[in-house]
Amino acid sequence: MQRLFAIAGLTWKAAFRFRLFLVLAVLLLAAVVGLPLLIKDDGTARGFTQILLTYTLSVITALLGLSTLWLSCGTLARDIEECQMQVVAVKPIARWQIWLGKWLGIMSLNAALLTLSGGAVFGLLQWRASRLPADQQHILRHEVLVARGSARPASVTKFIEEETDRRTRAALQKSGVTKADLTLLRQQFKEQVKAEFQLVPPASYPAPYRVWEINLGLARYFLRDQPLFLRVKFNTAQTSVSATFGALWQVGVPDTARLWRSEMMSLASDTFHEFQVPANLFDDNGNLTIVFVNSNDTALLFPIEDGMEVLFHQGGFGLNYARGLGIIWCWMALLAALGLAAASFLSFPVAAFLALAVLTIGLSSGTLSNVVSEGTIWSSGGESGGPGGTPADIVAVPIFRAVLWVINIAKACSPIDALSTGRSIPWAQLAAAFGKIVLLLGGLIGLAGIGIFNRRELATAQQTQ
Repeated sequence: MQRLFAIAGLTWKAAFRFRLFLVLAVLLLAAVVGLPLLIKDDGTARGFTQILLTYTLSVITALLGLSTLWLSCGTLARDIEECQMQVVAVKPIARWQIWLGKWLGIMSLNAALLTLSGGAVFGLLQWRASRLPADQQHILRHEVLVARGSARPASVTKFIEEETDRRTRAALQKSGVTKADLTLLRQQFKEQVKAEFQLVPPASYPAPYRVWEINLGLARYFLRDQPLFLRVKFNTAQTSVSATFGALWQVGVPDTARLWRSEMMSLASDTFHEFQVPANLFDDNGNLTIVFVNSNDTALLFPIEDGMEVLFHQGGFGLNYARGLGIIWCWMALLAALGLAAASFLSFPVAAFLALAVLTIGLSSGTLSNVVSEGTIWSSGGESGGPGGTPADIVAVPIFRAVLWVINIAKACSPIDALSTGRSIPWAQLAAAFGKIVLLLGGLIGLAGIGIFNRRELATAQQTQ
């Protein structure tokens, strides 16, 4: 450990010698203070928090990510190119200790910068919160600056796939379908089945309502006498952006006195709405029954993914915020391993280019997802001969699928949206982020980088005058 800490200390000295630490600290603090002043919020607690947390934490993550890649590529590649590594390598220290020591030095730098900028965001958040109106301060303290758990309806993905397969098989038996049209036919059936789950008929239909059964799980034991919040979103075919729609809600245990009925609500489509419901409306097994009645003359559609969600208080904001910063630190650990691995066998400019290219691919997950879902690298409607119909598709699609799997592992632990909406980031999520991002992905990249660095001939990196 003494050798690891010695290499980490040299990394700190290099960061201060090149003024990297000071420049980054100034940039991060300027982003924390400047962004909320430049971007105006709507005066509400949620709008204020989203501006302050979403934008500042996103900028902090971007700045730290770029600096981590630059430093991790430069600290190893430069030492090799300038023949400093040759002097260190002849000392009684293993190369894996050099590599790991530099990683520890970079991550300790990130921890210090993340603590500094994160603490500034937290302090600015508390100061700005005190300037909001009293009613908005109440919302901020009880609905936004909290750690709220959530419960959703049971997944229907398996049923949708099974019903889609059943309808596809029935269609194949009735009429012949070519192989080229089979994928499109199955997709159409899948959308039909999903629509049946999501659609709430208009008031003129016999049953213009939708029922959700949500189990609160173990949370039911500490939610007695605690109010719950419903977070809902619906879509409609009506194009008028200014239109609102009437909504009636019934929440509680059917056929009992533990039942709450709302007054008529006027809600806009294509946006999230949150409202509070009374406490103790779930049964002894933790089941909460929610009924929505459509009083409009048009059908409404509640998306399966985020149409209905139950939120409940689970803890304070301070510790939740610290866990969110911990996940961001895990992201930096992965980028540091990537940069060091690239610098293990490439020169500084090429290593930096490769690391930034990989980061760019990581930010293009939407494009990769479309390619994987369509089975082709060609745009829809192109003359590709069908999904997977070209040699390029056969090679590229599996590669894109593997890359997307890696990206989704890292993105699944995103804390920024959770913090800005008052969602809980449990210890299990932080542990999962550390295990998947740092140990699994970062460990695999690190092992590859250490293996390459151990086999590299350092003498060939000397520059001739």
